[in-house]
Amino acid sequence: MKAFHAYDIRGIYNKDFNKEDVYKIGYYLPELIKADKVLIGRDVRKSSPEIFEYLCKGITDSGADVFDAGLATTPMVYWATAKFGFDASIMITASHNPKEYNGLKVSKTDALPVGYDTGLGELEEKVLKSQRISPNQNKGKIKAIDVKNDYLKFLETYNGDFSNLNIAMDCSNGVAGLLIEDILHQQPNYINLEPDGTFPNHEPNPLIPKNVEQLQKLVALKKSDIGVIYDGDADRVMFVDENSRFIPPDLIIALLGHYFLEKKGLKGKVLQDIRSSKSVTEYVSKMGSTVEMWKVGRAYAALKLREIDGIYGGELAGHYYFRDFYYSDSGIMASLIVLQIVSRFKKEGLSFSALIDRIKNYENSGEINYKIEKKKEAMEAVKDFFTKEEKPLAFFDFDGYRVEFEKWWFNIRPSNTEPYLRLLVEATNEKLLQEKLHKIESILETYK
Repeated sequence: MKAFHAYDIRGIYNKDFNKEDVYKIGYYLPELIKADKVLIGRDVRKSSPEIFEYLCKGITDSGADVFDAGLATTPMVYWATAKFGFDASIMITASHNPKEYNGLKVSKTDALPVGYDTGLGELEEKVLKSQRISPNQNKGKIKAIDVKNDYLKFLETYNGDFSNLNIAMDCSNGVAGLLIEDILHQQPNYINLEPDGTFPNHEPNPLIPKNVEQLQKLVALKKSDIGVIYDGDADRVMFVDENSRFIPPDLIIALLGHYFLEKKGLKGKVLQDIRSSKSVTEYVSKMGSTVEMWKVGRAYAALKLREIDGIYGGELAGHYYFRDFYYSDSGIMASLIVLQIVSRFKKEGLSFSALIDRIKNYENSGEINYKIEKKKEAMEAVKDFFTKEEKPLAFFDFDGYRVEFEKWWFNIRPSNTEPYLRLLVEATNEKLLQEKLHKIESILETYK
């Protein structure tokens, strides 16, 4: 089935999966995870109510109870899963994808992610092989549960005095709009605040430059100190500086060190993904911490952060994970901490852009996507060419390849969710970056 991926179940609704599939997922999931209660939240996409209906039918027909959290952000569901002791939860969302998409993010006890290797693969097999399903005679019930107020109380512990900041904020018409006014009230200049599953102003993916243009214009118009933009389900957040410059999300991992390592004085490891800039490692090490590198995606990152008992971590895609958030990711929590840091440094006479410039030491291509059929062959060709030409200083092969040389490095990896081969190159100067990028692209060209 096309909808089952490494991290979640997701696709175009009524094309990649439909209500019958959702019913079967609901029916088989409680037994698979050993749960008799399932927490469910949902975003504002137009297909979410139908998915909720058939998911509930499947779960209750299996004999398990549904606890309905209503409209929610994905992090709210993660937090409530662990906080209130649920052994299973499902968030109905397609996150940053366009309006015709939807999906299911599954978690188990302590908000541990359920990925393809840890349950979704087995679930897919059950769904595909299922014939006629006989509902359990002891049918489960659907009960409402209010988690919003408790979750807001938790987020308030990361709120601060931002009276010295002029904030621009784009909620992308996603579910961040359900919460953010209750926390920051009317201080930010908001756009796209009202949740709307048709996403009328732009797609809820801040990694696509055109989706950030509205925020960049607002920052310039209002002369803001910082711009903040959330994705559709508020598990990711990205930032724009006072010059309307988009900040590479991996650099925020380094910035967060000022709160956890400097202000709080915590000792321990920080997690980054295999695509993250060397600037992150260098900056964090100056604060006395070490950085551990791991695979891309919550299904891997949340588990790894827990395994190493890391303080926090982040990804190039704008996910930030926190030990104090059950090792899960929260866009709103991350944004409140970043606002605290930017507010503090403004009082010391340092702008957001100047702070980022302190972190950034390299020229970076950003992640580039190539539609290539022979992904494995193309990856091998790039790796083989450069490891024969230069001696690597470091080599990582747990999520594609990351190969580091004295003055540059690259990461090449197949997408886990889309039909792309992804490439990122970083170098000490622009000339070297372009030279290496051009050579890699010439190799890839033969595999298109």
